[in-house]
Amino acid sequence: MTWNFGKILNAVADIGDPDRPALVHGSRVISHEAFQFRSNNLATSLLAGGAKPGDKIAFYMRNCPEYSEGIAAGFKAALIHVNVNYRYIDHELIYLLDNADATVVMYQSEFQDNVDRIRDQLPLVTQWIEVQDCTIHQEVLPTEYERRANEGDGLPPIVDYSDDDQLFLYTGGTTGMPKGVMWRHDDLFKAMGAGGNPRLNTPPSDDLPALIKRIKNQQGPVNLPLPPMMHGTGLLSAIGAMTMGGTCVTLPNKHYDPVEALTAIGEHGVTTVTIVGDAFARPMLEALDTNPKGFNIQSVNVITSSGVMWTREIKAGLLTHNENLLLVDGFSSSEAIGLGSSVMTKDAQIDVAKFTIGANCRVFTEDHRTINPGDNEPGLVAVKGHLPLGYYKDPEKTAKTFQYIQGERYSVPGDWVQVESDGSLTLLGRGSNCINTAGEKVFPEEVEEALKHHEHIEDALVIGLPDPKWGQAITAVIQTRGNQPLQSGDLKEWARSLLAAYKLPKHIFIKENLNRAPNGKADYKSIKQFAEDQLKAG
Repeated sequence: MTWNFGKILNAVADIGDPDRPALVHGSRVISHEAFQFRSNNLATSLLAGGAKPGDKIAFYMRNCPEYSEGIAAGFKAALIHVNVNYRYIDHELIYLLDNADATVVMYQSEFQDNVDRIRDQLPLVTQWIEVQDCTIHQEVLPTEYERRANEGDGLPPIVDYSDDDQLFLYTGGTTGMPKGVMWRHDDLFKAMGAGGNPRLNTPPSDDLPALIKRIKNQQGPVNLPLPPMMHGTGLLSAIGAMTMGGTCVTLPNKHYDPVEALTAIGEHGVTTVTIVGDAFARPMLEALDTNPKGFNIQSVNVITSSGVMWTREIKAGLLTHNENLLLVDGFSSSEAIGLGSSVMTKDAQIDVAKFTIGANCRVFTEDHRTINPGDNEPGLVAVKGHLPLGYYKDPEKTAKTFQYIQGERYSVPGDWVQVESDGSLTLLGRGSNCINTAGEKVFPEEVEEALKHHEHIEDALVIGLPDPKWGQAITAVIQTRGNQPLQSGDLKEWARSLLAAYKLPKHIFIKENLNRAPNGKADYKSIKQFAEDQLKAG
């Protein structure tokens, strides 16, 4: 059986009560009937506006109902989804939209000034569609998006769907510029479980009729993606809700508010919460501990995390508020779903950074020797099976990540692990110096080069330090010209014109000499030790 998201969504449209919620955003509730009507009209308008199946549609948006509707419309029009990081500044936006060959861009009103500055440099984009801001949680404003969503007969467009239709998931590249991971619909839906869930012992659906039967016989999921849907973790949660005939709940706030999240869980009977490690889980636990009778999270079956480590103490704390929770750390990336997982319940405690190896996962040395359980040797984790086609317009990086090993094609995203004697994986980290801060990938070289534009900075090195909120805190160690004193706050403010906000260093320390090797290579180990010592010293 092959799968296509457009075909799935069209089939799911006729299932169950049309008045049941499909999308919830604050006090706004959009029924499944309205969701289908609006996404169908939007899909038709995209094609009528000149888009052709296979064109790229980019989403420059925060979490909101229109994001889910737009994704669905793109699938129904056989367009290729492109995620846009709304934290990007102008040159990054231009690079991504140009690299993706986007012809349609949906953007929220708060980004209008940014769009006005860049649109003339993107002549390939022929449809710019304004959407109201995410903070509007009750009224609906007369935007271009609303006009398109409400004009039409509400029927899906007639399009030839294929399992080869694609979705692009842009992620960071080795130079710090994003790269588009190309997923076929068929491979991505199967990697997501094809309507099943191995953690709940639910097998994948054999075909579309079997999927529809399963949806009819069970209550649809109510998913709350807390991280941005413009990242893979949040995006796949929203797509999972749509394809299973469920509900996607989003929060009408630009910044994560644990009280708002917990309130929404109780009000809407959320069954699955998606987070990114302690940055989301710790504030949630603190709010629950402060007011244990103020929130009801008993409807939640699963909390899933991906992207950064999620500490055992936080998980244990959450279990005191709902002992039936399944707490899942997913060891995956944009390029490789199913590397491993770590599941914690009230009866099964786990160690941080330790994962059960995925069914299609293997571990190899750099020269492709297999590492077996108990081998006292680190290796690179790899997964085969349902994989992306590669990186859009980047054959060199595609060949580096998607390798043929022992006659089979694997995705090797660059994570180093130790294979323990029981077959479990202990995550050691990325071979590169990539920093993962609250789920965002930040490459040190980009931040270093930006800092070195300052007239008083001779050299700069950037590392990530462990942080209870962010997972890793971006930390800069700088060498100034003539030992010129610089204030950390002033330097951060100066760097805002060169770096997106999430790339700004949380800590900046001055060192007399960065002690690079004669060939110019940095000693990141000694720099990290210096930064740790400075942080401890206050």
